[in-house]
Amino acid sequence: TPGFFKRIFFCLSEIDVRMSGIKVLNAKHKYEHNPIMILCLDIGGTAIKGAIARSPSDITVLERIATPVDDREAFYAAIGGIVAAYPVAEAVSISITGVIDPADGRITVANIPCINGRQLGRDLEERFGKPFHIANDADCFALAEATLGAGRGAKVVFGVILGTGVGGGLIVDGKIVNGAGGFAGEWGHGPILGKQAGNPPVDIPQIKCGCGQTGCVDALGAARGIERLHNFFHKADLASTEIIQNWQAGDAQAEHTIKVYLDIVSRPLALAVNIVGANVVPVGGGLANSIELISRIDLSVREKILRKTNEPLVVPAQCLVEPGLIGAAILGFAK
Repeated sequence: TPGFFKRIFFCLSEIDVRMSGIKVLNAKHKYEHNPIMILCLDIGGTAIKGAIARSPSDITVLERIATPVDDREAFYAAIGGIVAAYPVAEAVSISITGVIDPADGRITVANIPCINGRQLGRDLEERFGKPFHIANDADCFALAEATLGAGRGAKVVFGVILGTGVGGGLIVDGKIVNGAGGFAGEWGHGPILGKQAGNPPVDIPQIKCGCGQTGCVDALGAARGIERLHNFFHKADLASTEIIQNWQAGDAQAEHTIKVYLDIVSRPLALAVNIVGANVVPVGGGLANSIELISRIDLSVREKILRKTNEPLVVPAQCLVEPGLIGAAILGFAK
């Protein structure tokens, strides 16, 4: 229903899709009669999304607002406006782009420079007098999938983002795993790619990543990476969605691009699976909209891991509506 907000119930069972959102029927959850309400925010470089959560499966999504990226006071004022509008919320739980160091709470976030290097949680708690719980957006995505999505019931869930960037989050026994620096799960960064890929090997572009290194999966494994590969091989400037459509239609040039792409992504992902022992790898982000692409990544990864299985391992995410807000809600109710 058009308007200021929409009500969305996320759950485990029968789904009735309507214009007003997604309503889950016959849902049962351990938070079902919890009187606590938490304000959830999903903060990116473009928009701040908000929700009031009565449980991780009962979320009212609020109207999004633009993210002030260059003015710190404007950023805090934007958060403050949402907090003030919902005084009944006992705490605020945030999913945010960037990485939070668990040792000192400082955030590293390139696309919101006004808060880069700040102890964001401390700043917000001092200003607004409420508890703030903050986690990386990929971690919140992985937490949502481990709790209510494709990883439900699995011991080790490695959530993967393949979209405008390449990211990940590790969940073990329903909890986010993080350590020094807050970088756990970030398989998209590190000089792991060589100068060739594919079978037979062909030269691939050497792209300096936004993190400053060359050879990162993030540079060639994201949607923009598919476009870079295709232009490098075939001198054709096409959108990743068009390249994937052409590949599915049997286009030879697109097939060559995707074949190399699959090798670029599957090798480091298989290594990550071997290291963490993932039971399931849910994939979110724009590239996950291609079920066939995710299926091919799954086959390529299972060919390379030590544990041999005929069951799908790399699978499309199931929390398709606001996974960042779902993850933030789960994080908040766990505190």
